[in-house]
Amino acid sequence: MGKLVPFFLLLLVFSCKEQAKKDVSSIDPINWNNRTAIITEQDSLLNGMSYLSVYSEIYSETEHRTHNLTSTISMRNTNLKDTIYITKADYYDTKGSLIRTYFDEPIYIRPMETVEIVIDEKDQSGGTGANFLFQWSMKHTSHEPYFEGVMISTSGQQGLSFTTQGRRVE
Repeated sequence: MGKLVPFFLLLLVFSCKEQAKKDVSSIDPINWNNRTAIITEQDSLLNGMSYLSVYSEIYSETEHRTHNLTSTISMRNTNLKDTIYITKADYYDTKGSLIRTYFDEPIYIRPMETVEIVIDEKDQSGGTGANFLFQWSMKHTSHEPYFEGVMISTSGQQGLSFTTQGRRVE
């Protein structure tokens, strides 16, 4: 019996550490303040809005069973020379309710750079029909930003992955 006590103590310690890992990191995203940009009216930028469908979970077998997914949301600048600006990134759930806004000030994305938002597999707040609305600004001669979602889940030797592409809506 005395040999089992250390085993149970170790099990207890590791169980507590596993509990701490269950926090959802997408609620505390990267520090967007490092990317803050100041945009003035004199910059005379073209403004637009893009929509991106995202899936926190997807139906599996029936409408009563879902499978959780990790989502990587890419905001890409396809310009070789011009910086673009994302002025807002709003995340909505299946019912159209705002879950969170990722930054309050415009951020910049350098030429050919990609900036990502990751929504953890544990974060099911978006549901099966989640989406993003991005507001952006750029020079009139620039290419529009490209938005893409990559959803993935793995379990053992099974894997599921697919992508979605953003569409300009304004």
